[in-house]
Amino acid sequence: MATAPLLTATPSGDTLELRPGGSWTAANAATLEQLSDEVAPQLDRAGLVKVDMAEVRELDTLGAWLLEKMSRRVASAGHRANTVGVADNYTGLIDEVRQVNRRTPAPAPARNPAVAKLSDIGRATIGAREDVAAFLQMLGALCIAILGVLRRPRSLRLTSLTYQLYRVGWQAIPIIVLITFLIGAIIAQQGIFHFRKFGADSYVVDMVGILVLRELGVLIVAIMVAGRSGSAYTAELGSMKMREEIDALSTMGLDPIEVLMLPRILALICALPILSFIGSMAALYGGCLVAWFYGGMGPAIFLARLHDAVSVTHFEVGIIKAPFMALVIGIVACSEGLRVKGSAESLGKQTTTSVVKSIFLVIVLDGLFAVFFASIGM
Repeated sequence: MATAPLLTATPSGDTLELRPGGSWTAANAATLEQLSDEVAPQLDRAGLVKVDMAEVRELDTLGAWLLEKMSRRVASAGHRANTVGVADNYTGLIDEVRQVNRRTPAPAPARNPAVAKLSDIGRATIGAREDVAAFLQMLGALCIAILGVLRRPRSLRLTSLTYQLYRVGWQAIPIIVLITFLIGAIIAQQGIFHFRKFGADSYVVDMVGILVLRELGVLIVAIMVAGRSGSAYTAELGSMKMREEIDALSTMGLDPIEVLMLPRILALICALPILSFIGSMAALYGGCLVAWFYGGMGPAIFLARLHDAVSVTHFEVGIIKAPFMALVIGIVACSEGLRVKGSAESLGKQTTTSVVKSIFLVIVLDGLFAVFFASIGM
């Protein structure tokens, strides 16, 4: 039966004898802390402290640590502390507690800066190789899922695909239109401001039309989709991974790629060209308004100049890029979602990584397409 803890301090000259008794366990933590605080001033004045544990009936890690704490306080003042009367069944616990925080950690060896830099480069290379492997693995799994859908068209989840199209496409139209409208207006304003110095105001239409239809329209939209929908995909799949819902799908005999990833990626591939077209039109409209109110160029003149400066080829170049950018965004978002571990920190980290990688790859892909189309004369 547990008894109330006791701590009797008996001073004798330069020696202080402590007699703990009763139950020194976590159940009496508040009382034990109070008892140890009461004898603290006497511990500081004593030259020798003798701890007699013969009357201790119950002892756990908390009680052993409080007794060890008092002994270490005496030792830190340069005095001695002896513990006697320890019951056999508590000897191991007392010995274990005495070893806690005894060793001073060895100082970290100084690293050669050149070797450290090479090590960082090596780790980054290994990480890049793992990222490429994960991307290719997801691409291969997606191709297999598409082949399965082509063999069994009814396996395509049209409800999920429609819902993802609604989320990725329809709900994104307002913010896409707003941002691209502002981008087109800013390009036109800056072009008019600088071209006016050379009397070349009309060339603003060429710059806005070619930049928007060929490069900036699809690029800005792809970056916004990567930040808006790509991050959502990663967070959704990461949460499913944390709750073991993806493992449950595999246990039920369903392919997570076909059920979760394929509708999302197909929705991106279908929605991004449409969003790119809408965004390009909004940017041209913004440029037209600025040219009208800021540059004094009426809408009829703007449209006539745009018709002469821009060909269908420029529009084709921009739209052709959109499905490939959507594919890259979807694969990166889904693969990063599947790499989430079991913590909220991992979810946030992979979501951030997904957005950064998607934007980086979209810009790289745009550059590769620019070189390719220039080489074939488009």
